[in-house]
Amino acid sequence: MSDAAAAAPAAPTIDDDANWQRLHPATLALAIVKLGPRSVNFLPAVAALGFTGNWVWIVPALLAFLLISLVAAWLHWLRFRFLVGDDEIVIESGVLSRQHRTIPFDRIQDVSIEQGLVSRALGIAKVGFETGAGGKENDADLDAIALDAAQALRTTIRAHRSDAMPTTAAAASDATETAAEHGDRLLFAMTPRQLLLAGLFNFSLAALAVVGAAMQFFDDFLPFDFNIFSIRDWTGLAERYGLEQWVVAHRWVAAIGAALSLLLIGFASGIVTMFFANWDFRLTREPRALRRTRGLTTRTDVAVPVKRVQAAILLTGWFRRLFGWHELRLQSLASDGEKERDHQVVPFAKLDDIDLVLAEVAIARPAPDVAWQQSHSVIALGGLVGALAASTGGLVAVAFGQALGWFGPVVGLAIGAAALFGVRFHRWTDLGEQVAIRRGFWKPRLTLLPHASVQSVDLKSDFILRPLGLATLVFGVPGGSSLASHEIPAIPLATARDLRDRILTARARA
Repeated sequence: MSDAAAAAPAAPTIDDDANWQRLHPATLALAIVKLGPRSVNFLPAVAALGFTGNWVWIVPALLAFLLISLVAAWLHWLRFRFLVGDDEIVIESGVLSRQHRTIPFDRIQDVSIEQGLVSRALGIAKVGFETGAGGKENDADLDAIALDAAQALRTTIRAHRSDAMPTTAAAASDATETAAEHGDRLLFAMTPRQLLLAGLFNFSLAALAVVGAAMQFFDDFLPFDFNIFSIRDWTGLAERYGLEQWVVAHRWVAAIGAALSLLLIGFASGIVTMFFANWDFRLTREPRALRRTRGLTTRTDVAVPVKRVQAAILLTGWFRRLFGWHELRLQSLASDGEKERDHQVVPFAKLDDIDLVLAEVAIARPAPDVAWQQSHSVIALGGLVGALAASTGGLVAVAFGQALGWFGPVVGLAIGAAALFGVRFHRWTDLGEQVAIRRGFWKPRLTLLPHASVQSVDLKSDFILRPLGLATLVFGVPGGSSLASHEIPAIPLATARDLRDRILTARARA
């Protein structure tokens, strides 16, 4: 045995307790933070004590709940340990029943790092292992370890996978050159100005519902009955200051003020949401993946392996499109650390920036002069049936003396016009190695689907399409939580069969 071999440290073994590691002690602090949401389940018991008149037991019950929760968290921390070997990670957990799990590095597709607000203050992070085994139960995570240890663990796993790939000296040289060419390049980053613009376009009506609910919830705590949406309450409040005549005479001013208030709430909520979700957004190209980091309070670090990308989806809105702003999502076999169906890799950018990201996954947008084919207008039939139903219902209401029934034909006319107008936005084109599918006017969506990514192609027809010689193509594409599907509705049967054959041939070659 050589001196170098003798001096080399021994590999960590499962039987050696000294090699096992525990979660960071700050896990107990996180357990205290998590008691807030969990205490909601304890509220019915507290309410029951109050209803039965046993008020004296409420404080002891709360203290007992707190003590039992902390003891359970401590036991979970005490009985949880993990070991990082040369080519695997071993996790043992469980208080009463023990679970022993071994995850080879070769099975780990990526290591995601997530930090909440408390975790960032404590310098710890949650580490998730994406194994690509097809389900949350097949993945694993470490709730809280030191941030530098989490980054070191990710580096170790990435280095192991990179070393395992080349099998010859030439392959190793090629891999080194590829890593030098593509390694850790910044592809896209969002500036505060972009976040502000994205927030303005992310106008949220949901915030109005939240404000209304909050007003109702805190109504009993106000010194007077007041409804922000009631003109009577506004007038009553003005009477106290001798302004009721001015308010009555200038209701249009109050109406404009109310409308501006609603707009302000909607825009402010969109801006706040965008800043919290995408603060310091960075998309980086690594040797094998696109890495996305973002978040103000909760910081997430997720990678999208390039070879596992199945499709690209461009989203925008009818108003955003006028200014050239779009969003890019990637459908991938690897799940998102935030449990999204598709990975949002570019939240808000111009098409030139999006093209740079698409080039990294070997997907391209159609050229401006490409010839698009359109689906048959029969796809508007569903909307026309709905319009007929609304009109008929409204006329029946009018026949029974309900004047509001006239809204039925008006709504029906709008639905029918929208259905006919929407037909022109169902388009598709075959680009040789990928299919591009466009649809939607209010929220335009462009799906770029490589032929080799298609798992299955279903040709569907029914009693409406069949007499017209039409069919619908449904593409099964793996990715997300299940087999996602994209479709081209109501196209000529011969065209559908030809496209299906070409896609299946490309799939066989891949």
